[in-house]
Amino acid sequence: MSESPGRSELPFPEPAPPTGAEPQILLVKRLGIRDYLDTWKAMRAFTDSRVATSQDELWLLEHPPIFTLGQAGRREHILDAGEIPVLQVDRGGQVTYHGPGQLIAYVLLDLGRAHLGIKALVHLLEAAVIDLLVDLGIDAEARPQAPGVYVRGAKIASLGLRVRHHCSYHGLALNLDLDLEPFSRINPCGYPGLAVTRLTDLGLDLDMNSLQWRLATALSRRLDRVCLHGS
Repeated sequence: MSESPGRSELPFPEPAPPTGAEPQILLVKRLGIRDYLDTWKAMRAFTDSRVATSQDELWLLEHPPIFTLGQAGRREHILDAGEIPVLQVDRGGQVTYHGPGQLIAYVLLDLGRAHLGIKALVHLLEAAVIDLLVDLGIDAEARPQAPGVYVRGAKIASLGLRVRHHCSYHGLALNLDLDLEPFSRINPCGYPGLAVTRLTDLGLDLDMNSLQWRLATALSRRLDRVCLHGS
């Protein structure tokens, strides 16, 4: 399945004109390829410095190769890290892999203002990814006991969140065309033998810019936000 001609050049959604109440903003920042540790520190600093009027943000980026373990992650789920670094962080979940060709979406939300609990946010993120995939003609599903999004039994998107001062950070990872070999060195998300897939293996011809646009649109719709493109 191929992307429509010109779709990769679509801009981020323009803000809709206000109708009555002032619309809530989701500020989207495309950050390119960023070091994981530096980005994690930046997320924590952003969250700690928030005030009641701070805009919610969505950070879209890629990471150099790295395995990350959730705060309660077990090292035995890393079978053979080899030369790929391992970092234990403060999100939920077990072990996963990040690398170029995987779209990372960090969701920095004031959950009180959004009237969302952590479980509701997890379901919302899953639903946004499923919306995106359905728009591309792909049937996808979530699993109640194993957060993430699955296509034909294989995981295509993983989730891991942290709530601090009633605000969220971390988020989701959606596989576009990254090298899947490193997933064979771990029990992905703590599940031995879990199959992992990517959009290119499903016959899709997308570039990262187009995928970022689609995900920002899907998330802003699910959050009922006006999506603004920041620097």
